[in-house]
Amino acid sequence: MDLARGGDDAAFARLVGPLRRELHAHCYRMLGSAYDADDALQDTLLRAWRGLARFEGRSSLRSWLHTVATHACLDAVATRGRRAMPVDLGPASDRVVLDNPPRGEIAWLGPYPDAGLAHELAGPAARYEQREAVELAFVAALQHLPGNQRAALLLFEVLGFSAAEIAATMDTTVASVNSALQRARRIVAEKIPASTQQRTLREIDDARLREVVAEYAAAMARGDADALVALLTEDVTWSMPPLAHWYRGVDAVRDFAERVPLTACGSWQHLAISANGQPAVAFYLCNDGDGAHLAWSITVLTLRGGRIAELTSFLGAEHFTHFGLPASLA
Repeated sequence: MDLARGGDDAAFARLVGPLRRELHAHCYRMLGSAYDADDALQDTLLRAWRGLARFEGRSSLRSWLHTVATHACLDAVATRGRRAMPVDLGPASDRVVLDNPPRGEIAWLGPYPDAGLAHELAGPAARYEQREAVELAFVAALQHLPGNQRAALLLFEVLGFSAAEIAATMDTTVASVNSALQRARRIVAEKIPASTQQRTLREIDDARLREVVAEYAAAMARGDADALVALLTEDVTWSMPPLAHWYRGVDAVRDFAERVPLTACGSWQHLAISANGQPAVAFYLCNDGDGAHLAWSITVLTLRGGRIAELTSFLGAEHFTHFGLPASLA
């Protein structure tokens, strides 16, 4: 610590290195984007470097760094606004929408690689496990909260800070923190399922889970609509940020699948991965018949009762970088 306070870069790197992953995950939960989390983490480390001499050790280094990261994220929230999902923009489409261009002016929620998660030493007040706290439904719900409520909920429910510690972090009162927590819990509870994906996945046999993922990817590769539909719940949804239109119900999803990815796109290859604490598939597309298959989408699967209840396809090769995936497959 003394060396780092004295300006030793290597000592500072050793000091904060073990905490980088959980700080990055905290920034993702706050901001809904792995790229925004990159920026916020760099801002956090710069602020910590500059302010380390003033760190008096009255709290743990971990708590102090999370405080610094929270303020960096709150500044980002104030300037960048919240991240959206297609469901936030309007109702589902009953039939395929072929004229569905990407909406680049909207800040979209992005996927998060499970490899970026670290074991977080949460306090006794923490309620959400680290994987539950990056599930798509939870992170999307957080985006509907003002920055101060988002921060209070994450600090209390995920990281285990006390209300008094949060009040000190955010320069407010314990009463204000408790009020923010109450409002945040109500909004989040309205937007997330009663059962988390972690609970659902624990109830599904591992072999069955692998089977669902493999059969879904195989159905896409074969262009087999019947096989795809057999894996879906009746109320399944399929969204594809940055495309605004999305689909609800097995008929609408089948109509879209038959008209677009199963017939009109080209050939697919895939890699089974994990994202946001959920099973996912990285899809690669070749639409010229002879070339390489290029990175296309990260599709996160939300399951219920052994079937797929939500498909969220994050389109764009840029998402593959954070997952350490190749840009193409031969």
